[in-house]
Amino acid sequence: MTETPPSQSEDRATRGPEVLGNTEASPLASSAASATLRGSPPQRLSLPSFFRVKVGAGIVRDIRARAPWYWSDWKDAWNYRVVPATLLIFFANVLPGIAFSLDLIETTQQYGVSEVLLSSFMAAFVFSVFGAQPLCIAGVTGPITVLNQTIYNIIEKHPDSPDYLHFIGWVYLWGAILHWITAALNWCNFLRYVTLFSCDTFGFYVAWVYLQYGIQVLTREFNDPSSTLPGALVSIILALLMLVTSFLFQFLSRSGLFHRHVRRFLADYGMPISLIASSAMAYWGRFNTANPLTLPVNGAFKAANGREWLVRFWELDGKWVGIAFPFGFALWVLFFFDHNVSSLIAQGSEFPLRKPPGFHYDFFLLGITTFLAALLGVPAPNGLIPQAPIHTRSLLVMGRPLKENSKSDEDIEDRAGSSKTSAIAVDVKGEPDPTATPWREVPIAVVEQRVSNLAQGSLCLVLLSGPFLHVLNLIPRGVLAGLFWYMGLDALAGNGITVKLTYFLNDRVFTRRDEPLRRVRKSRILLFVAVQLTAFGATFAITQTIAAIGFPVIILLLIPVRTLLVPRLPFTSEELSILDGPTASPFTMESVGGAL
Repeated sequence: MTETPPSQSEDRATRGPEVLGNTEASPLASSAASATLRGSPPQRLSLPSFFRVKVGAGIVRDIRARAPWYWSDWKDAWNYRVVPATLLIFFANVLPGIAFSLDLIETTQQYGVSEVLLSSFMAAFVFSVFGAQPLCIAGVTGPITVLNQTIYNIIEKHPDSPDYLHFIGWVYLWGAILHWITAALNWCNFLRYVTLFSCDTFGFYVAWVYLQYGIQVLTREFNDPSSTLPGALVSIILALLMLVTSFLFQFLSRSGLFHRHVRRFLADYGMPISLIASSAMAYWGRFNTANPLTLPVNGAFKAANGREWLVRFWELDGKWVGIAFPFGFALWVLFFFDHNVSSLIAQGSEFPLRKPPGFHYDFFLLGITTFLAALLGVPAPNGLIPQAPIHTRSLLVMGRPLKENSKSDEDIEDRAGSSKTSAIAVDVKGEPDPTATPWREVPIAVVEQRVSNLAQGSLCLVLLSGPFLHVLNLIPRGVLAGLFWYMGLDALAGNGITVKLTYFLNDRVFTRRDEPLRRVRKSRILLFVAVQLTAFGATFAITQTIAAIGFPVIILLLIPVRTLLVPRLPFTSEELSILDGPTASPFTMESVGGAL
């Protein structure tokens, strides 16, 4: 039988399922059940009430809500789903993080691969062991490398430029202080205004950043003096090989071919297998003689340029301390949106979650990791898109759909607690639903635990040792370009903007009759998407200029655009409710005062 946290024992009827030991979850885990997990939704707060809430109340509430589940977060990891999730998110986190940092490493000469790996480990350790939302993956991503590189380009133009790591240390410190103030004053409650409009637009931007970086990784080889033309051409072939094989495995995992266990294996390990196989191809036959460029590495556990790990940024000249504040403010704006949106998407309404979130507390922890990044001279980590939802998706427990005449949730949960075959749907007699399509499975639970995040971060630390750094050095850059393309295109395929554009282009004859977009005028779909694409274009364009330091502000402006501008456009209330909606379920949004 499953265990019940002490504080929840008297409320069994409203709890979601448990995934303890090697027992898979009950089919009662649905988004509808999760939405009512902790009773009726909280009353909506007016905007001025944000400033009347007791200081630190959000942090305390998050800790109290999550604390009863802490022990189960470790016990629930005794589940096979943790193994493929660890491997998948490790490759999807560390390698793009290193590739994102290549330009920053080569431009500033202040960072190396060791700094990126250490930053990823630090984030994974803090958020997996102490965080309230361990499903959210944090690490080094494209926006923070753009911000760091832009800061370097700005200060280096000054004739009396300061030490870069000292200056960036103060930028991070100012950002950390703003993080702590935000968490203490409960400003994360503004997340209730973040809807799919903002998340889809930002996710669309991040997906295109991945595609852009994939191209940059390859084009940089043509200008690298240590590269050759045959090597650069081989890198393009390896990138395409990585891209095609990854999507091939994904297609097979979603088809009706093979046994469902084989399809699940392809979904779990397709991307790592593609990466390893594509890397091995670089050392086969004439590809090897072309000598394509690989990842650069420095000494084991050594910082770039042989510096010491502790950065004494407090030694910076006083005038630069004040100049660092606006940059720290830009960092805070970026992380407020980027990290919290990553957490929201990782706990989206499509995932049948049962454990409470904690946005205020985790944002306070993000301030701590930002401060530690200042001390260690590493890129500041934050929540990752698309890695965070990829992590949650890899932890899904799949099963057959429930019959409409199945028993109540409480009865099903009691039956599942004593059954080791609870990952399939049951009817009133406790048997599988014979009307369900044999190969069709739906998410019925998520293995919510802390081990997969901690394990993938620990693997980043292992990579800092000499033998594994050598293995890392063997990975061709072309393979990383293919990985960027695969993750970017995969994120685009599931993005709301792409879905709406695809619906608009599809022949209406082949559109499902129950498709909600059928009830929206096509002109209004185009108008809604046009607003999103305009915001995406402005964000993407500014990152290509010296004004890239201001791109976090444009990202944050997505919230007032949706709240104040879009409702004034000629949409009916029904059309807006179909085109947009809350990112996460009411259960998840309880941490920030409920969804609007």
